[in-house]
Order: sequence, then C-alpha cells, then structure tokens
Amino acid sequence: MKILKRIALTVLAGLLFVSFGASADDAYPLQNPQYTMNRATVIRGAKLFADNCMACHSVSSIRYDRLTQDLGMPEADVKKEIMLPDKADYLMGMSSTMPPALAIKMFGYAPPDLSHMERYKGANWIYTYLLSFYQDPSRPSGWNNHVFPNVAMPDVLAPWGGIVNAHGQVIQKGSMSLAKFQNQAADIVAFLRYTADPSVFERWAFGLWVLGGLLVFTISAFFLKREYWKDVHQASDGSI
Repeated sequence: MKILKRIALTVLAGLLFVSFGASADDAYPLQNPQYTMNRATVIRGAKLFADNCMACHSVSSIRYDRLTQDLGMPEADVKKEIMLPDKADYLMGMSSTMPPALAIKMFGYAPPDLSHMERYKGANWIYTYLLSFYQDPSRPSGWNNHVFPNVAMPDVLAPWGGIVNAHGQVIQKGSMSLAKFQNQAADIVAFLRYTADPSVFERWAFGLWVLGGLLVFTISAFFLKREYWKDVHQASDGSI
C-alpha cells in the first residue's frame, strides 16, 4: 500500500508540475512571426544577427561556409558582412567574440549559444521575446521582458523598436515603424530556424523528387492493378 501511495503521489506531483509549467508558458500570449522561409529571408536574418546579436551570442553549430553552401551567399559577402573582425577562419563556427568570463561579469550569466534555440523554444516564443522588452530601472541592465521575466539581456533592438514601459506606453520612439521592426525581428527568427535545422532547404528540394516519384509509382500501380484484375472484373459481371 505504501508503494501504491508513493506512486500516486508521484503521479499527482508530476501532473501539478506539468500544469504549472503549461500555465507559466501560456502566461503571456505568443505572436506568430510573418515571414517567408526562403534563402533571401535567412540571409537577411543572418546579417541582422551578426550586426546585433553575435557580439554576445554564438551559433557555433553553423560554419561560415555553410552560408555559401546552403544559402548561396558569396564567400566575399560572408566575410565582409557576417564574419566578425577577429574571426579569420571561413570554416569555423559562428561564435561570439565575448569571453564567457567577461559576459558573466557584465550580465551575471554567459549568453547561451542560440544554434538550437528555435527547436527548444519555437519560432513564436523567440519572436515574441524580441518584441517584449520594456524599461525596468529595478533590473541591473535597465530592461525586463514579459516572456522571460528578469532576463539578464538588455534590449539590443531598442534603437529599432523604441522604448516602452511595463504597460506598453511608448517612452521613446525607435528608428523604424512597428511593421518594419516586426519584419526585422521575423528575419532573425528565420535565421535561427535555419541554424536549428540547416538541412531545411535541401530536404525541401529532395522532398519534391520523392513526392514526384511516389506520384509516378501510384499512377503505375493503378494501371497495373487494373490490368491484373481485368479478367476478375469481367468474370464477376458475367461478360466471360
């Protein structure tokens, strides 16, 4: 009986934990980024990520040369627009220049590698996170976030989207319209979707050939079946 009681309590605790986790995730409504997942979108996102995020965050699972192989971005453009000044190896992973010790000193935490963040949190979470910063003087960075409360990261995109308080009231306008800011954030999300699944375009191209082969096989099988069963159908309707 004691064993059954312990099992029941464990299951109940697990259910409560799952319920609490679900309510925490759903506490702030997530938005759906509007973008077309193609190479041009990902390249724009890569440039934005390099300019605004890679000083702190790495995507080390992606080598610089993959931007040429997968996306068709010229090597010269990758080296000029994506690679950081102290990164001379075209075959290395896209890593931040910030030493972890310095990051911990500045933010209290080492910024995470974002290579697989889209798989972990999803595109909607990342997009809403980028749009949900607000000014909070009580925080060390001066910023807080509705999706990730008490995050150590400051709002690096504030020059684009502007500064708001916790109630969404605009304190200072950004350099972009809301629509353009959302488009830029969506491009970054598209890039992180690519880093989490760099084979996406290759799979899509290969998938078309697979679907075409299945269609040819289905048509062939249909006519083959009709030929094999022709005599049976004729016998059943009395024509032979």
